[in-house]
Amino acid sequence: MGDVAQWPRWLLILLGVCGCVFEVTAAGGEAAATRGYVSNEDGHSVSVLDLRTASNIGTIEVGKRPRGLKLTSDGSRLLVAVSGLPKCPPSVPDEECAKRERDLKADGIAVVDTALRKVIRVLEAGSDPEQFAMSGDGKRLYVANEDAGTMSVVDVEAAKVVARVKVGLEPEGVALTPDERWVLVTNESDNSVSVIDTKTLEVKSHVAVGKRPRDIAFTRDGKTAYVSGELDASLYRMTVPAGEPVERVLQLREAAKPMAVVLDEPRHRLYLSTGRGGTVAVVDIQSSPAQLIKEVPAGTRPWGIALSSDGRFLYTANGPSNDVSVIDTTTLTTVKRIPVGGSPWGVVLGPAPPSSQ
Repeated sequence: MGDVAQWPRWLLILLGVCGCVFEVTAAGGEAAATRGYVSNEDGHSVSVLDLRTASNIGTIEVGKRPRGLKLTSDGSRLLVAVSGLPKCPPSVPDEECAKRERDLKADGIAVVDTALRKVIRVLEAGSDPEQFAMSGDGKRLYVANEDAGTMSVVDVEAAKVVARVKVGLEPEGVALTPDERWVLVTNESDNSVSVIDTKTLEVKSHVAVGKRPRDIAFTRDGKTAYVSGELDASLYRMTVPAGEPVERVLQLREAAKPMAVVLDEPRHRLYLSTGRGGTVAVVDIQSSPAQLIKEVPAGTRPWGIALSSDGRFLYTANGPSNDVSVIDTTTLTTVKRIPVGGSPWGVVLGPAPPSSQ
């Protein structure tokens, strides 16, 4: 049949070319998600991925310790949380960490023009921003300030913090319900989730969950949230906004350290990165209780994960191995590893910049 590179594009997609073509098509006729962005915590950069070829096509310098990141719906702007707080892994004692130099001026949310691949401004976002949620119109951010025990509300156009909400100790994960009526924050040291009214910015409740909760995923109706518990290898389910009932729906092996959570509701599946466990746990949430389908070997310490818009591929940011794994969600196997920058932390998918489509 000749050189594969010369085959018609429709034929490549049809045949799949042994799993080597990663064509991602959005559901419902929407624009295809063809770009991925990976925050490299130690590299002070973001790697740019072409999802069609599953390759690294560029690097953007963004500032110190980039971690959480979001992409606007049109793909024109990438927002990245950067921090001047020194990196201190669990092996470093608190007193030793406190002695390390901190750069307060480095804290903020870097706004990247994805067509130019450069930072165009940095938004005030409180101290040590790590994870954050963004409103659908891109005008408001909800930012976890881990060292301060607060959630900062950022007006993007004004480029400043307009409110600060006291939550629990060491807030980490932040997520908006699909209707943007509620924002939930995981509090690592409190083993709880704060439920906040986005209209009044008042805390409705603090809900007890697993040990060291890290991330949150909502069902489409926003009435149910799933929460990962890193230190007790748990997955909890809670109602929103009431919080109750709350229940542990899955217990993983002790070595698994659940981190990021992504829900694929059409397939009744949930994906959990297991950190030092080195896998992605695939969970059937239609069963009662939830059932572990499989743990898919990924990279070294997978943290951030993102699911393609058609649900076909899952991408994991693997810190110590400096790469991104591409997992085929049909075969539940890792089909490629993409080299990126130093200590990749998070990953987000979306359309290419309008000017490059």
